[in-house]
Amino acid sequence: MEFQDKVLKCVERSADFVFTVKDQQFFHEKQFTNEPKRCRNCKFRSKRVSAINSAPQYRVETRTTCSQCGKDTTVPFVPSQGRPVLCRGCFAGKRTVVSA
Repeated sequence: MEFQDKVLKCVERSADFVFTVKDQQFFHEKQFTNEPKRCRNCKFRSKRVSAINSAPQYRVETRTTCSQCGKDTTVPFVPSQGRPVLCRGCFAGKRTVVSA
């Protein structure tokens, strides 16, 4: 298959960019069916922003007392009033009983 450089328009900046023969060959080898929608700069900027946004989030650890055994524990959420909070041991025991 013969490839020629194509001029495409970036959806981010509406600027023209060249879809080179080398890039087209790569797309063909990988069996990509769509042409790129963003220029290289916008593509890398988009990847960088998504990498920053997908950074690990830190969970809240709240100290509380287990509703079942009365032991002091920490839970990875802020408990709401009126709902029982279980320590890891009681929670694991309750899960095995329910699934058995």
